[in-house]
Amino acid sequence: MSDIDKKLLDEFQRDFPLTARPYADVAEKLGCTEDEVIEALKGLAQSGTLSRVGAVIKPGAVGHSTLAAMAVPEDRLTEVADLVSSFDAVNHNYEREHRLNLWFVVTGPDKQAVTDALSEIEGLTKIKVLNLPMLQDYHLDLGFKLKWT
Repeated sequence: MSDIDKKLLDEFQRDFPLTARPYADVAEKLGCTEDEVIEALKGLAQSGTLSRVGAVIKPGAVGHSTLAAMAVPEDRLTEVADLVSSFDAVNHNYEREHRLNLWFVVTGPDKQAVTDALSEIEGLTKIKVLNLPMLQDYHLDLGFKLKWT
C-alpha cells in the first residue's frame, strides 16, 4: 500500500472537502496531484479496501429508509439476493447466519416509495419481508486511526 493510499485512508475519513474540485484539494494537502488521488482511490476501491467515498447523512434527514430481512431458503439465496440487489431502492444486502438470513437497506424519497419497494420484492420472491424501521438513531463515529506495519 502506497503512502498516498495510507494517508487517504487515515486523514480523510472525516471533513472531506465539499468543493468544486475536492480531489485537487486533497492532493494539495497530500503533496501530490489530483490524478494521483483519483487513481489511488480507484485502486483502493478495486482492491476492496475502500467501499465508497461519500457523505454520511443523518437518517430521516433526506427521504426515508428502512432495514429489512427475509428468511430465504438456502437453495434460493443467490437468486433472491440478486433480485433484491437489482432494485435501485436497495443500496446493499448481506447474508447473515440466522433464520432471517438476507438483510438489506431500502431507501426512497418517502415512506410510501420504501413500502412499495418492499411489497414488490415480497411479491416477486413470494417470501415475507420483515420491515425493521429505525425507532431511534444513534451516532456511531466509525472513523479511526489505522496502524500501519
